[in-house]
Amino acid sequence: MIQIQNLQVRAGEKDILKWVTLDFELGKNYCLLGKNGSGKSTLSSVLMGHPKYEVTGGMATITSPQPSPSKGEGEATNLLEMWPDERSKSGVFLSFQNVPEIVWVKLSEYLRTIYNIAMKKDKTDFKDISPFIFKRFIKKHLEELDIDGKFLDRDLNVWFSGGEKRKIEILQMKLIEPKYIILDEIDSGLDLDAFKTVATMLKSMSNEHNSIIIITHYFTILDYIDVDKVFVIKEGEIVKEGWKELAKEISEKGFEGI
Repeated sequence: MIQIQNLQVRAGEKDILKWVTLDFELGKNYCLLGKNGSGKSTLSSVLMGHPKYEVTGGMATITSPQPSPSKGEGEATNLLEMWPDERSKSGVFLSFQNVPEIVWVKLSEYLRTIYNIAMKKDKTDFKDISPFIFKRFIKKHLEELDIDGKFLDRDLNVWFSGGEKRKIEILQMKLIEPKYIILDEIDSGLDLDAFKTVATMLKSMSNEHNSIIIITHYFTILDYIDVDKVFVIKEGEIVKEGWKELAKEISEKGFEGI
């Protein structure tokens, strides 16, 4: 579980998040709604450790489940004191609103590296998989996502379309199996057909071992992914929370109507 209590965040001299309190529990999906500039993306960046933001108050902890379901959860760890890579290894994954392009880094090597790191987290005796074996191993995932194998030899996300970048993010999720999947404006840069494809793929990944956290100011994605709880953020504060019906009400009346 990720527990956020009275989180306060600023960038420069501006306070952005104010006394934000909410929880994300494994096996449940969530939606964080709000207008542009309300603080939604700031929250996702803070959870992943973006250096631009200063936490001025409150806390955020992550509690990992024990290997045996009968043992429940382990001890809570201060998420805000972890380096970004440590947060990732703890199971937090952020799908970027604007996916970066990185030249000179081959997609195959990037994917192989994160896969090896993820495997070592749970298997201390795991030996790095070789480039040759990895390309054979990943073939089934490429076919599932309808990704051309030639992409593996290209620079990471360089000249990829919006839909292709999203598919590569989903491929990363399949490889490392994160527990908390934060989708920051996942529909950004996608045409209608690409959006439907990506949303359907994400729905298939939802299970009792992870939590999908949807950050958006649109509502179409909620037609594909069921959510257990909806939070509304306005000017950096959680102003309302409820069930999926709340999202439907906002889609009909607008944010000013709640």
